[in-house]
Formats: sequence, structure tokens, C-alpha cells
Amino acid sequence: MKKLLIATFATVLMSGAALADTTLKLVEVITSPERTETLKSIVSKFEAANPGTKVEVISLPWGEAFQKFATMVSAGEIPDVMEMPDTWLSLYANNGLLESLEPHLAKWEHTSGLTDRALELGRDVNNTAYMLPYGFYLRAMFYNKKLFQEAGVTEPPKTMDEFVAASEKVSKLPGKYGYCLRGGPGGLNGWIMFGASMAGSNKFFNEDGTSTMNSEGWVKGLTWVVDLYKKGLAPKDSVNWGFNEIVAGFYTGTCAMLDQDPDALIAIAERMKPEDYGVTTMPKGPSGKTFPTIGYAGWSMMAASQNKDLSWKLIETLEGPEGNIEWNKRTGALPVHKSAEKDPFYASEQFKGWFAELEDKNAVPTVMPTYLEEFAFFKDSMVIKTSQQALLGDITPEEMANQWADYLTKAQQKYLAKK
Repeated sequence: MKKLLIATFATVLMSGAALADTTLKLVEVITSPERTETLKSIVSKFEAANPGTKVEVISLPWGEAFQKFATMVSAGEIPDVMEMPDTWLSLYANNGLLESLEPHLAKWEHTSGLTDRALELGRDVNNTAYMLPYGFYLRAMFYNKKLFQEAGVTEPPKTMDEFVAASEKVSKLPGKYGYCLRGGPGGLNGWIMFGASMAGSNKFFNEDGTSTMNSEGWVKGLTWVVDLYKKGLAPKDSVNWGFNEIVAGFYTGTCAMLDQDPDALIAIAERMKPEDYGVTTMPKGPSGKTFPTIGYAGWSMMAASQNKDLSWKLIETLEGPEGNIEWNKRTGALPVHKSAEKDPFYASEQFKGWFAELEDKNAVPTVMPTYLEEFAFFKDSMVIKTSQQALLGDITPEEMANQWADYLTKAQQKYLAKK
């Protein structure tokens, strides 16, 4: 009986200790095995520094993440910290579900070391940091130095006119082309960047909700892309190319220029010598500006968290220079700390191209109108079909622009009517 009482007492003590422990829930939404492994590695350092605190990592597959997370929230299964894509920020911040990070940033030792762009984008809603970006997916221009030299191109193009001139020279080489055009899935970014740069503005809508896509400047930019293809400055089969094809087209030396995010470096660096290629700012239009598309994601604290101080400590661990750089080295995003430029991994000439673009006041990052419910269909279906028709000459660039403008105008005016 005495032994039983002692055993029971020990069990109660152990359960009491377990109850005293704190478990934070962390949701990951842009998921891959390598990302999850890296995330758990950084989280383990937080757990070691905070005895008694455990972190439950919940990984949602990206293709289903939006719906799955919304279902979790509606069921009251709200985490403490979550990975926040830029396209979700407005929805959750405007519905009062996110905690302002401003009080913590005011005291954090690393706030002053964050890039201006990180703080600006994190404060996208009501000028309040409801999210702290961990990295940027920013388009810049890869260029093949060996092909340039062979074609007599002395430096990377700074303007759209110079881009065409360089493409023409390279395309005179047998079997070579100037530009790796992405005419298939995911091709919208190129059309947006060149269209906006020719127009001199990345404004998608007028005050009344009408789309700017069929304005004179945008039509010129879309026509410019179509002309590149029709003149043979991009491979003929690039009308169907997606991410893998354009990246392969670049590292095999088929085409001399490619616009892509830093994640393309993973495949390119494995197959090309660093001295054979470079990365520079996207070419500028007649206004002297360029509008590279940018995506970003970060960490947010949920307003319903019962452990806000610990949640901030977790975000500190993830966002501090050590954790942030470790994370981005494995995910292909540009880190948010100024000190990253001194890290040997980011000190290469290639990464300097992205840092220079971020600091260029005439390179204006462009966030697409992903808040529109209809945007996914527009990007992944309508744009692919109509842009391929325009490239092949079945419709004119003006007809394509009118179709895009009509569709987006209806979507934007519907959105405005609900506000």
C-alpha cells in the first residue's frame, strides 16, 4: 500500500510538471521536407534556450494551406505563431486576428538591422507590423557573361532598349537566343514587369476600379514582349516554357538572359561557374524606372495566443540574424538583415545584384493584386491561354490587353463594392 501511494504521488508530481510546461503551436504553410527540417532545427534552439517550452510544428501543404488554415481558425484551433504569406496578410490583419509586433520591435536589438524594405512590407496593413517578413522573392535579371562576350555585348543592359539590342546580338549566334521567355505556367510576372516598366507605373487600377492593363503604356509593354518572341529573340518552344525550362535554358547556354528569383540560383550555381554569369537590376523603361515583382512571407503572432511573450521570443529566434540567414539559405529567399550582405554565402557577385536592386529607388517592387478572389484563375489559366495566343499571332496584344482589363475591372469593382 505504501509503495502504491508513493507511486501515485510520483505520478501526480510528474503530471503537474507536464502541466507546468508550455506548448506553443507554430503553423508552417509554404511547406517542403527541407523547409520543415530547417524550421525544426531552428525551433530546437529556441526550446533549448527556454526550458519547459515545447513547440508543436504544424506543416500544411501549400496547395491546400489557405483552406486548411481558414478551417483551423474557424474551428478555434488558432496557433501562437504562423508563417504568413504576403497574400494572406490583409485578410487576417483586417479581421483582427493578428497581434501588432510594434511594441516588441520598439525594444528589439535587431530592429535597426532590418532592411527598410522589410519593415515597410511588414507594415503593409494600417502601417502596423502585423507580420515580420523573413525574406523576399524578388525578380532580377540573370545574364550569361560568356555569351555576351561572344556576341560583342560589353555590359548588361540597363534599359529595355539596351535589352533588345543585346538580345539581337546574341540571337545572331547559331542556336542562341537573347531571352528565356516564360510563355507557359507562371509567366505572368514577365508580362507585368515589362508592361509596367513601359507604362512607367505599376498601378493596376484607377480609383473607379477600372483596370489600367489596356492603357497605352501597358499595351506598349505587352507588345514589346510579343515582339521579342516574334523576332526570334527567344526560343520558339519557349511559348510553352515554365520554371524548369527557363532555368535550364539559361544554364545550358541556350539563352543569355533570364528574369527569376534567387531560388533559381540553386540549379544555376550547380551547373555554371560563378565567373560565367551575373545578376543585375531588371531593365528600366522610358521613365527611368523598373517594376520587378516581389513576393515575401514572414512570421505573425496570432492575437488569440495566450503566450504572447514566449511567442515573440520564438519569432526573435526565427527572425534573428542567425536563424533568418540559416532559414533563407535553405529556402532561396533574400534575408531581411542588412548584415546578410557580409555573410560569405551572400557575398557573391550574384547576390549583390539583388541587394543592389532592393536599394535602387528607381526599382519599385511590385506586388500583384492577389487579394482578388478571381486572381488565381487570371494568373494560372486566362493569362497562359491569351498570352500564348498573342505570341503565336492568333490575337493582337491589344486584344489580349482588353481581355485582361475587362476581367480585372469586374473583379476589382466587385471587391470595392464589398468594402
